[in-house]
Amino acid sequence: MAAAAVTAATKGNGAGGGRVGAGGGRPPWLVIAVGLVRAYLAKGSYHSLYYSIEKPLKFFQTGALLEILHCAIGIVPSSVVLTSFQVMSRVFLIWAVTHSVKEVQSEDSVLLFVIAWTITEIIRYSFYTFSLLNHLPYLIKWARYTLFIVLYPMGVSGELLTIYAALPFVRQAGLYSISLPNKYNFSFDYHAFLILVMISYIPIFPQLYFHMIHQRRKILSHTEEHKKFE
Repeated sequence: MAAAAVTAATKGNGAGGGRVGAGGGRPPWLVIAVGLVRAYLAKGSYHSLYYSIEKPLKFFQTGALLEILHCAIGIVPSSVVLTSFQVMSRVFLIWAVTHSVKEVQSEDSVLLFVIAWTITEIIRYSFYTFSLLNHLPYLIKWARYTLFIVLYPMGVSGELLTIYAALPFVRQAGLYSISLPNKYNFSFDYHAFLILVMISYIPIFPQLYFHMIHQRRKILSHTEEHKKFE
């Protein structure tokens, strides 16, 4: 579920990974960024800014499911498993948590992961765009493989805090839970499921984070060596 900056290391290490705008790319995330800034300037507060970008966020992030198909058929040379993990975790957080539990929509934690996702995607698609043009500024490359150091923990914190904030409301309403007895002899506790989701961050977050650290060293050290030879 740690979706905030997985793309920094899993989607396209070079120009070959680029396609712009499909399923949640550069223009959509710029729309969300501009929407956040405009709402903040109008309100003079960062509280409850989620409502100003709720519809485009849902639309564009759900459209990002196409990225899984792009990986599966080879349009993008990225891991189908890792891409599915990143996209599905975001879709789950938006629809199964934030949309379903209205009470958490005003939480600052929601804004935390939205900002982390937005900055991450703008950087990623800027990287793709300049790569396709065969003119990649070092600053963009550096940002793609460096800012995740802050953005990833920021996004993960926002995601975890949002799920945690939803727990009491999920339990009180019995949201998405199935209790016995019923004709299918099956029960499901959505509250417990969300707790398991939070626990899953413990093994997943360090693995992905240190994988990205390794990718950063490899990519940026290679760039520095190339500059020396030039």
